[in-house]
Amino acid sequence: MQNLQERGYLLTEQVNPHSLNLDQLNSVELVDLFNSEDQKAVAAVAAAKIQLAEAIDCAAERLRQGGRLFYVGAGTSGRLGVLDAAECPPTFCTPPELVQGIIAGGAGALVRSSEDLEDRSEDGEMAIAQRHITQLDVVVGITAGGTTPFVHGALNAARQRGASTIFIACVPIEQVSFDADVDIRLLTGPEILAGSTRLKAGTATKLALNILSTGVMVKLGKVYGNRMVDVAVTNLKLRDRALRMLQDLTGLSREAAGFLLERSGKWVKLALLMHWTGLEKEAGEQLLAEHQGNLRTAVDNYKNNK
Repeated sequence: MQNLQERGYLLTEQVNPHSLNLDQLNSVELVDLFNSEDQKAVAAVAAAKIQLAEAIDCAAERLRQGGRLFYVGAGTSGRLGVLDAAECPPTFCTPPELVQGIIAGGAGALVRSSEDLEDRSEDGEMAIAQRHITQLDVVVGITAGGTTPFVHGALNAARQRGASTIFIACVPIEQVSFDADVDIRLLTGPEILAGSTRLKAGTATKLALNILSTGVMVKLGKVYGNRMVDVAVTNLKLRDRALRMLQDLTGLSREAAGFLLERSGKWVKLALLMHWTGLEKEAGEQLLAEHQGNLRTAVDNYKNNK
């Protein structure tokens, strides 16, 4: 029988003194307590800003060279990673393989509890091998309590393959140490419901992953100003958003913006470049490719060389 490790010392497992009477609160008091405690999730992310910035720069550099970004986790942490990865293609028009989520137990664990599988470090190692991780890739291990064997196995295997590693945990380094290229600690404190890390720890993790992936995409030129110019126009809502972007940034009428969008193959970034440079679709695509998809750089370079 496997030895049972005592985990009560971990910050995420401790009892919150502010919620000892949780089962006696009325609904308004419950909401107030949650709201006051959730402020600590935002503060925890702010306290980790330097490490988050390092993670953004690390991942952007690797992806710029042709690498991929992987999130690895189990339970809530794994689901949050898969969610963030799944939202990149519709938001930034990235290929599905660019940002991927790996969860212990596979896709079934997204809707059915498979927490028992987090104890298998060899499964984490296998997941890395199956995806042919290389030195160009970045692997982010997410584990609220910091001890998940599945995550440890995956990160150790990734390091052996030369990949960059990022460790995200909600316990201090003195409680759980791990050797990674970037070590992010989101110290949200004991949960309102003792040990339920889908609460504050999960909230802070979601915030951190939003910052990481969006920051990387900004660095990769997926946005212009604060606009999603690489958005995939796949439904009526997104077409409306695309048209409004074009109207706002070019001053065109909605009808003219619609014609421009069609000429560009429904690609807002290319439509803007075509409008600002006068280039046709094929030449515009080539110019963007020469500048790694960065719209601002491509347009500025074209105008400076005219």
